[in-house]
Amino acid sequence: MTDLSSPTPDQKPVSQHSVGLRIIAIYKAVKTVGLILIAIAAFHLNRTQNFDRLVHWLEHLSLTDSNSLRWRLVDLLQDMGPSKFVAIGLVALAYAAIFATEGTGLWLRKHWAEWFTVIATGSLIPLELYETIHKAHWWPTWPS
Repeated sequence: MTDLSSPTPDQKPVSQHSVGLRIIAIYKAVKTVGLILIAIAAFHLNRTQNFDRLVHWLEHLSLTDSNSLRWRLVDLLQDMGPSKFVAIGLVALAYAAIFATEGTGLWLRKHWAEWFTVIATGSLIPLELYETIHKAHWWPTWPS
């Protein structure tokens, strides 16, 4: 009689490590779906008629806007124009593909997926350092 609780040589025991990777894989899946929805919306806003409708809706939205965030968004959208949304959609799809690859590999407990996730995440560190150093407002300003 075989003990069903012990793993066979083909099975890996479920560890805390595997549970953590599964949670990360689910998180990557949620991000993938979100990015696909953003890409669909961006491709939809590429049409001038849809873009103009969004801007018009934002301009006539009846909200109490004390910090003029809505108007800054309207100005940003008008400066970008509808043609930029194709690029936004393509970038969103590229990130979705990366997150889908990471999530699928982590869910399947592939060792390469752990390294892929670390490298993909770590590749953004130089950009974050640049943004922190060159655009930080807490940096002291020295008199000239």
